[in-house]
Amino acid sequence: MSAAALTSEPALSPIVAAAARGELPEWARASQKRRAHIGRVAALLGEWAAALGLPQAEQTRWLAAGWLHDVLREADPDELRPLVPEAFRHLPGKLLHGPAAAERLAGHADDELLEAIRYHTLGPARFGRLGRALYLADFLEPGRRYEPEWTAALRARMPGEMDAVMREVVAARVRHVTESGSVLHPETRALHEQVEGA
Repeated sequence: MSAAALTSEPALSPIVAAAARGELPEWARASQKRRAHIGRVAALLGEWAAALGLPQAEQTRWLAAGWLHDVLREADPDELRPLVPEAFRHLPGKLLHGPAAAERLAGHADDELLEAIRYHTLGPARFGRLGRALYLADFLEPGRRYEPEWTAALRARMPGEMDAVMREVVAARVRHVTESGSVLHPETRALHEQVEGA
């Protein structure tokens, strides 16, 4: 019996395995600046997965999520809109890249990984641990200029205080959206209600 048959962990697709090594798919639309951001997000996810003592295959998936989450961030929104499911077509252009990347990765990644990428900008209440970690890493990565002392303090509390950090980050994002006069997406509202009730 092969070693692969002895494990219950599914084999990772070549695209996911390559992404975990920092190799983006050929269809990626990400500048060097965007790739630097993606790398910082992946590094945080890798650090947190190791600190949580996750199995190696799970750590690989977390790294891949970091590398793949913004793989279409710099694609033309008009090109992405027809590629995403109807439920996402009303989103502002800058939010289409997650759903579009998940569509491109369908069949190459498991459902949890696809959900994490699909919703990393919206943050639905149904997020699992990987989705929450990606949502937080995307917001907290050290290259962001938003309140650097506060975000550094939050990073220092990860991953051990993930729920508490999630509450603070979601509250800050909701505050930013409402103060800017934008409408809060129902998925984000549901996440906010969930983490506030936790």
